[in-house]
Amino acid sequence: MQQVTSADGTPIAWDAVGAPDAPAVVVVGGAFSTADAGRPLAQALDAVGLRGIVLDRRARGGSGDARPYAPEREVEDLRAVVSAAGGVVAVLGHSAGAVLTLLAAADGLAVDHLFLSEPPFAFDPLRQPQAGDLVDRLQAAIDDGRPEDAVVLFQREAVGLPEDTIRAIRSAPVWPALVAVAQSTVYDATITGATPVPSAAMSAVTTPVTVLRGGRTWPFLVTATDRLAEVLPAGRLVVVPESVDHAVHPAGTAREVAAALRA
Repeated sequence: MQQVTSADGTPIAWDAVGAPDAPAVVVVGGAFSTADAGRPLAQALDAVGLRGIVLDRRARGGSGDARPYAPEREVEDLRAVVSAAGGVVAVLGHSAGAVLTLLAAADGLAVDHLFLSEPPFAFDPLRQPQAGDLVDRLQAAIDDGRPEDAVVLFQREAVGLPEDTIRAIRSAPVWPALVAVAQSTVYDATITGATPVPSAAMSAVTTPVTVLRGGRTWPFLVTATDRLAEVLPAGRLVVVPESVDHAVHPAGTAREVAAALRA
């Protein structure tokens, strides 16, 4: 992993997969994701002739952290990685990472194409809005030495997982890795809470945008992706049949990314 220093002095870890002279696509993960989680997609991008760039968002993996937090800090982080990687033609964000990617584009991030994979915008009227005090409660749990409670709280209220699913995750091998990045739940909840639907600036982004949706996913994400593709001036919806249940299928997604960039 390499490191680049963000505008506020925070070190951000990143890595590249693929030929140095290949067009690069930066992969921005969602909740709990790390660079390692994005590596299968980066390898699939390499297989179709692109260079995949993965990063640990702040408070995750090999990256640092700093207070106070604001979504603008992660926009700066992404800008720093794009600059350090060189040759970046696109950014692909998934879930909350897709919201962050669109936020960065609204702030002037210059790339040729955006890929927004199932951003959890709350266009669906049946989707319960995020509680206004969720960010504060998440931070309080972490500050009190209860990161496990923060993870459960985020899964329950920000993601909307049922209780039996949360119990299953707590007993799964992945649980310690989720607890290790508990501070990042505060940041994802801040991003999604601040922009439950795209802001005027986000909706005005004219960069070509491919909105990605899995062949089977949660109903509110179907509404979110359909509406987002309609709202964006240069947006279009692409369904990746292999992606299911809000997960990214590496090969299927890489296929669609390559097709869009070469169109």
